[in-house]
Amino acid sequence: MDPRHSAQDVIRCDLCETAIVQMYCDFCHVNLCIACIGKHVADDYQKHIVVPYQNRKSTLIYPKCSTHQNKVCEFHCKECDKSVCSLCTDNLLSSSEHKGHTFSILSEIYNKRKADITKDSEEIENIISPTYEEVVTDLETQITNLDGEYVKFTTVVTKHGEEWHKEIDNVINKIKNEIEEMKIKHLEILKKHFAEIKQIQSLIEQSLITLKKMEESNEVSVTMEYRSKNKEFRKLPPKVQVSLPTFSPTTIDREQLYKSLGSLIPLSFTTDENGYTLKKAETSYKELMDEPELVTTINTGYEKLRSVTCLSEEEFWTSRKVSDMKCFNVQGTVINTIKTKSGNWPNDIAVTSDGDLVYSDWTTKTVNQVKSGQIEEVIRLQGWIPFNLCVTSSGDLLVTMYNVDRTQSKVVRYSGSTEKQTMQYDDEGKPLYSGNDYIKYISENRNLDICVADRKAGAVVVVDQAGKLRFKYTGHSSTTKKKAFIPRGITTDSQSQILTADRDNHCIHILDQNGQFLRYIDNCDLKDPFGLCVDKSENLFVAEIICGNIKKIKYMK
Repeated sequence: MDPRHSAQDVIRCDLCETAIVQMYCDFCHVNLCIACIGKHVADDYQKHIVVPYQNRKSTLIYPKCSTHQNKVCEFHCKECDKSVCSLCTDNLLSSSEHKGHTFSILSEIYNKRKADITKDSEEIENIISPTYEEVVTDLETQITNLDGEYVKFTTVVTKHGEEWHKEIDNVINKIKNEIEEMKIKHLEILKKHFAEIKQIQSLIEQSLITLKKMEESNEVSVTMEYRSKNKEFRKLPPKVQVSLPTFSPTTIDREQLYKSLGSLIPLSFTTDENGYTLKKAETSYKELMDEPELVTTINTGYEKLRSVTCLSEEEFWTSRKVSDMKCFNVQGTVINTIKTKSGNWPNDIAVTSDGDLVYSDWTTKTVNQVKSGQIEEVIRLQGWIPFNLCVTSSGDLLVTMYNVDRTQSKVVRYSGSTEKQTMQYDDEGKPLYSGNDYIKYISENRNLDICVADRKAGAVVVVDQAGKLRFKYTGHSSTTKKKAFIPRGITTDSQSQILTADRDNHCIHILDQNGQFLRYIDNCDLKDPFGLCVDKSENLFVAEIICGNIKKIKYMK
């Protein structure tokens, strides 16, 4: 039987179409048997990449160089933003158009871009798309229930109209017509908003399909051309809120029949820019341990240890009142040291999602970022001094600061070097934070609340994402804690719990997301706890300011 025309359960060679495939050309994407390899590579054996079939598509497909024939591009020119070959990078060639330029290894950029694609794909699939599904479901429910709501409303009006009998039938009919017009307008508003949401959802679904294809593709050029749209998708559309009309009946007055019957409050709707919020990645519920456990104590050799921020579960950065910022592992070994550009001590430190160190400098009034060992100025303030820092889940930077007169404090949100939001006053125009240069550690909670430990005020001040005051926690009544509550460091965990350091009482307060006291951590021989951070495994790192120890504590089951 001819294998080319029979049902096959094995893959055949693309050249002879009869032999079982054993090899694969990663350059041409062709299945080959052993006998056909020589024929396939005869035209130019150097360009072909023949590998065992099980290793197919494991070799990157580099783009051809536009300048040098028969050369592929394995580098990327930073200045020209294009892929180049090894000859293009040769600075000894005077004719090179890239002479003196900076080059990166293309495969490294490709791998990072691939990781970004996977990350974007996961965000769309797990967060953005489900968010829009919820929005659509909510709008569908509103539209489905709209008739029922208006039937109820019409019934109220009808019953009131029956009491007036025939002499007010005309007025009743007029009001019914007004209600019907409102219903139509209401429906139009919801359907229009529904259509807008569905259109965005369609774009998201199409983007996800494209990303899935790109994840499976080894085409470098396609991957290099990829630009993330997730920032656009994260910016959710305004939420349309439509208020149902109401009917207010009055006593019968024939001379003022229409007015006396009642008045309709017209249909109204508002557009809330912050009406929709992205779903958070699902986290499993965890309970607090009955007795927190001290995992390890790391002696940093520091005095006046102020800040600690987790780089990973095994590594963390620390700072104190010297210019050195040191990165330790949990064994206590120093693995990196960075000095501030000004030579002065940093007010605070934080770590970005890319693992870059960020620090504030009170002498230069700047916030700086360390990338590949080089210090770059990100923010420069005028009239204000930056103090404590926090990197948010969206990649924004929250900075607490006070003015040079030391009379006012505020929190400012930055995207890169761009100021996006300022939080300084409550709805009554009163200051949210005490006006001084005292430490105000800051952390973003999982529900996007912004939590500030205001030392001077003796309070944890929590505002929502829009900067509206939610609550102030001023301590918990205890017979064992004799000294006043003065919070220092602050951090949050996956359960949206807030942890703050109470140095004078040598303990940590744990609150729920609404400011309710849950318990103390006071059994791990804590001494002068100051800076705090929580790693991805819910281990708490505590910086003890006087002795310079970092204590790693397990407090969740």
